[in-house]
Amino acid sequence: MANLKRKIINDPVYGFITISHPLIFSIIGHPFYQRLRRIQQMAMAQLVYPGAVHTRLHHSLGAYHLMCNVVNELRSKEIEITKEEEIAVKAAILLHDIGHGPFSHALEHELVLGVHHEDLSLQIMQLMNNELNGQLSLAIDIFTNQYHKPFLHQLISGQLDVDRMDYLSRDSFFSGVSEGVIGYDRILKMLTVYHGQLMVEEKGIYSVEKFLVARRQMYWQVYLHKTVLSAEKMLVKIIQRVRSIYNEHRESLATGSQVDFFLGEFNGPMNTETIKRFCLMDDFDVISAIKKWSTHSDKVLSLLCSRMLNRNIYKTSIQAAPFEPSFVEAKKQQVMLQFGVNEEEANFLCFTGIATNTTYQSKEEKINILYKDGTVKDITEVDNSMIQQNLSSQIKKFYICLLT
Repeated sequence: MANLKRKIINDPVYGFITISHPLIFSIIGHPFYQRLRRIQQMAMAQLVYPGAVHTRLHHSLGAYHLMCNVVNELRSKEIEITKEEEIAVKAAILLHDIGHGPFSHALEHELVLGVHHEDLSLQIMQLMNNELNGQLSLAIDIFTNQYHKPFLHQLISGQLDVDRMDYLSRDSFFSGVSEGVIGYDRILKMLTVYHGQLMVEEKGIYSVEKFLVARRQMYWQVYLHKTVLSAEKMLVKIIQRVRSIYNEHRESLATGSQVDFFLGEFNGPMNTETIKRFCLMDDFDVISAIKKWSTHSDKVLSLLCSRMLNRNIYKTSIQAAPFEPSFVEAKKQQVMLQFGVNEEEANFLCFTGIATNTTYQSKEEKINILYKDGTVKDITEVDNSMIQQNLSSQIKKFYICLLT
């Protein structure tokens, strides 16, 4: 028997991650996958948490590692997962974020108008599947929930999937925010399958509750931190400003990267050619563009870009109720006077918005608890459940961003 190719990757969160299947090697070595090295997992969060510079590739490998552990755990409980299903579910989790563009969620729907990253992930997987002679077909069926074992899809995309387990563990590790620490190893040990559905054994209730609390705290303390929000909105406003002046300044806005195509010629939908163009674009292209635009003749654009480069970003306030229109109007007038801009231009320097977060959406995906007697309850129905009281309602916060 020929020697099996095997590689070990040293990961700061989990230790050693093992790769030993030819298809997994093919995925990791693919240019579309390697691009994830150049896309930061937490977009602009590094402006608040300087250590948060890990990439989508780090996260993808971490989720893969957790998937390896889950498969072993479920098999030890005599849940049938064939070798083909094992490789397919591992391939699917490696590729679950392949459709993220520059700065991930921060620029989603802005740089590539009207295209969701999950749709792009599927299209990129289909393109890779053609190149790999159909080896990803089962992975795609699982990814799209078309396979007859729904628990495999739930491991990739659900309330308690390995994607969420990794990004909470990894983001808390790199940001240094301990509130995000979860007992992922304990949760993995408690997972089981009942009637084809992923469930948690009764003794895992408290670990799941801690996971949901950690997720909520990470959202408000890190992902929706007012300065992170401020930086990401500045990034969005830069792209929106470029779009608004693109036709009259096309030449001076050109960056020499694929950013030009998606700001100018692209009019959707995505096809093979545009997907390949998309996969040539990463964070570095956008940063390079911002550096160039920081000296542009357009006053608003150059102001936003130079401020972004030097972390002199919007002053942001967040509150529970909407801001009074008279207050917002007074701030806009202040900006117009201070920077010598007109009313339309002032909308790039002063604006309001809403940030929302729902920790547990029981209507969409459930976390089912399997009791020893065979009864099944949603986590919100468990006796003395904290989830019902606190975590299943949507939190809405109103913000105003203002350049000062």
